[in-house]
Amino acid sequence: MTTRSILLSATLMLGAISAFSQIRIYSNEFLNIGAGARGLSMGGAQVASVSDATAGYWNPAGLTGVKNNPSLSLMRAEYFAGIGKYDFGSLAIPVANNKRTIGISVLRFAVDDIPNTLYLIEPDGSINYANIKSFSSADWAFLLSVAQKVKETENKTISIGVNAKVIRRVVGTFANSWGFGLDAGMQMKGKNWAFGISARDITTTFNSWSFSFTEREKEVLFLTNNKIPIKSTELTAPRLIVGGAYDFRLGKGLKLKAEANIDFTFDGQRNTLLSSEAVNGDPRIGAELNLKDVFFVRGGIYNFQKTFADGDTLNRKKVWIYQPGAGAGFKLGGSFYVDYAFTNLANQSNPLYTHIISLRLDLVNNKAKKD
Repeated sequence: MTTRSILLSATLMLGAISAFSQIRIYSNEFLNIGAGARGLSMGGAQVASVSDATAGYWNPAGLTGVKNNPSLSLMRAEYFAGIGKYDFGSLAIPVANNKRTIGISVLRFAVDDIPNTLYLIEPDGSINYANIKSFSSADWAFLLSVAQKVKETENKTISIGVNAKVIRRVVGTFANSWGFGLDAGMQMKGKNWAFGISARDITTTFNSWSFSFTEREKEVLFLTNNKIPIKSTELTAPRLIVGGAYDFRLGKGLKLKAEANIDFTFDGQRNTLLSSEAVNGDPRIGAELNLKDVFFVRGGIYNFQKTFADGDTLNRKKVWIYQPGAGAGFKLGGSFYVDYAFTNLANQSNPLYTHIISLRLDLVNNKAKKD
């Protein structure tokens, strides 16, 4: 590691620590990445159609789609050339004759082996590389979900769901926080159509930070003109996601599911397709081609933003850009699914492509399958 890169790491780390001393509105952004290769490959357009264990993330009401036996979903993704690691796992358990479902979801986004350069420079001004240690920054979320069918007829089913979530964030030995929040959702499904609403952080999610520095660390922060944080509060503002889906029958054993969502935020003007001080709207569009419920091909786009066109330094013309997603899935052995997604964490101007694999296992017993 060069001296320049070490000094850059020191600047970034000290800047991050000092930022904690403020009250911040944009918080828990790791919870907006997504969950499951299926949903990510469809651009996150899931609120109406999701019906597996990942519904605890997208729309808790969709958990009622898990019937007869528990369903397990696991996902692994790496971002920034493996620097950031994102893991997701969920378990859905149907009870009360498939009228109610209980779900548990765990998310973790972490950056490990971050250089701690606070002690890089000795008191006499010399640089001692042996003083460099490493630490991790990890964000955790634990979701406990309950979904209930409130109406079920031959042509229509209405379900509601709620999440209670706990947020745990840790930055080395320097800082840690706890946060709590609630989500709620609704799904209405017919034979070929579906409608969904997901309200996230409906009570506003609060993250309360605490800090622990040694006397020597405080001295370094003071000498580098960084504030020594004492306490900090982060707020995650409510958001509302509304969506609809429709199934098209294209032929024998061939179906196309198309879904469109709009993600509404209310925390000030953003660079979205629908933008204002009062409300912003970010569309998500996705589709899934289904061949005999065995092979799936998916695609989607989302995060529309307006920016200057590449290379247009004279006219400074602005164009719309977006984040794409694509993927495929296989059903193996009747109850085991393997899904793949190729997504971009940023947009076309600053691509951060990654490969995502997720597994889904429906724990079907022979008796239930025979019935």
